[in-house]
Amino acid sequence: MMEEILKGLRASAEATRLRILGLCAHAELTVSDLVEILGQSQPRISRHLKLLVEAGVLVRNQEGPWAWYRLPEEGVGGELARLIVDLLPSDDRQHAQDLKRLQAISEGWTSRVADFFRQHAGDWEQIRSLHADQAAVDAALLAALPGAPIESLLDIGTGAGHVLSLVGKRAQSAVGVDRSREMLNVARSNLFRAGLRHCQVRQADMFALPFEDASFAAITMNMVLHFADRPDAAITEAARVLQQGGRLVIVDFVTHQLEQLREEQAHRWLGFDDAQITAWCRAAGLQPLAPQHLAGGSLTVALWVAERPI
Repeated sequence: MMEEILKGLRASAEATRLRILGLCAHAELTVSDLVEILGQSQPRISRHLKLLVEAGVLVRNQEGPWAWYRLPEEGVGGELARLIVDLLPSDDRQHAQDLKRLQAISEGWTSRVADFFRQHAGDWEQIRSLHADQAAVDAALLAALPGAPIESLLDIGTGAGHVLSLVGKRAQSAVGVDRSREMLNVARSNLFRAGLRHCQVRQADMFALPFEDASFAAITMNMVLHFADRPDAAITEAARVLQQGGRLVIVDFVTHQLEQLREEQAHRWLGFDDAQITAWCRAAGLQPLAPQHLAGGSLTVALWVAERPI
């Protein structure tokens, strides 16, 4: 451990690398973001990032052609990085300017997010108008999750990060996964604006989650199961990474007859019945609890909750 600390201190003891740590404590950033904020060349920034990652005070996550950098959530490197960042004086002129430029970049993210939602708002509003009020669904989801603090939360099919924004303040750490890089960029912008620095998102497949067994105390699957080719396999994979005593909360539609959603919204399943979800949860080694139904217009939303026995 002593060697890890020394390695982290040596890597951080340089002006630009210290500025990078200060920025990555506030948001997950790409090389391009840092080049724009710091006004230095891409090769130089990449070299600094490589040293910080090797020292364990930054982590790098690859999504296609893009790499994202942030402070580690755990381990000696993460603790050291947060200690160093906490020592940065709030009245330091250069650090303040860096954060001001970061804020300006975030406004660009917000503009792109607004464009994205304008293009898709019609689809989402059409669906929302058919089922229970979103506030009621959110309240039921919050009530179904363990009380605060939630040690570790995984949101599968996170989309724009709605569940992370909703539950984030109750979780000590939270990760959202989705296959769409575009949606993950929306989620990153939303999390930054909400100040949820301990929440992160990753590109991943719900059928092959990049996490070890029993990694999370709570898992949510919010309006994602009806897109899955094999919902049973998705539940089995979620159960694999759920801790003993942990809770899985599935939010989705009850079986319906709106065939147009297959073509208009790419729904693979026209909802589910209680028996289906219960059987899949039991087959995955989980103990189902009583389901909850929230009636709306043409669609009914259900919350199916299951726990991994201790």
